[in-house]
Amino acid sequence: MNVDFTDKIKYDGESQTVRPVRPGKEVTMAFYRLVTDSCCELVPALKTRLHAEQAPLTMLLDGVSYTDDETLDRDRFLAAMKASRSAPKSACPSPDCYARLFSGEGDVFAVTISSKLSGSYNSAQIGRTLALAARPNQKIHVFDSCSASAGELAVSLRIAEYVQAGLGFDEIVSKTEAFIRGMRTFFIAESLDTLIKSGRMGRITGYVASAMSLRPIMTADHGEIKLYEKARGSVRAFTRLVDIIGECSADLSKRTLVVSHCHNERQAAFVAAEARRRYPFRDVAVVPTGGLSSMYVNSGGVIIAF
Repeated sequence: MNVDFTDKIKYDGESQTVRPVRPGKEVTMAFYRLVTDSCCELVPALKTRLHAEQAPLTMLLDGVSYTDDETLDRDRFLAAMKASRSAPKSACPSPDCYARLFSGEGDVFAVTISSKLSGSYNSAQIGRTLALAARPNQKIHVFDSCSASAGELAVSLRIAEYVQAGLGFDEIVSKTEAFIRGMRTFFIAESLDTLIKSGRMGRITGYVASAMSLRPIMTADHGEIKLYEKARGSVRAFTRLVDIIGECSADLSKRTLVVSHCHNERQAAFVAAEARRRYPFRDVAVVPTGGLSSMYVNSGGVIIAF
């Protein structure tokens, strides 16, 4: 997919460029619609150009509910997290929310955060059943991204590529499921506390990963968060993150690298620039994280998927 996203995006005070390498025509979803949950980093330019809608997750901290949509003050939420002694909790979109988004003209592709990390996938499946009861001839497919954040965006961009290529619904489903099986996701979180406290990774694994001032590089393994390796210091960790890309057996010339980050433009830009220099990615996109992703990786976190 050759899509030129050269717009400067203002997102919670951060100026970001969403810029695949080569320019081209805008994606059109004339016959298909895209629905994701809010863990997919669809910054405004991408949401507009992919004709996408999002089902917001919510975060609960110290009795205050935060909706992960365009109204969220991400910095205020992160500051509240830092000041609190409690671990934030999250809730997935309701089936009714998904059903409303699925309703209407056109067939639908939906992308959710890994079913091992959230109930969003199951909720979307129930929403699909509700929507099909009203419109039995509509086609709706829900993809479990087996990832989050940058991974969900990578899947969404791949769907848009297949739509632009004129593939049929069933072929898009088949090819996208194959893409998900081969997709790789890695991330470096500033802190693993939220992941550990929320039960998204084991306490022992999290402790070992964080011990001795080592920077853990995490991965998504069949949708579950696992420790990939440890590096000493941030410079070494982010250099290794770029190295790891080349160690994965994949034809990178047919893939888009998505880099998402929470208040870490410098390291995200380093990863993107080094990846462009060293590997033949077709496209590279850098985006800020939304509310839920920021909750888990905290300020300084960087996520990559390809």
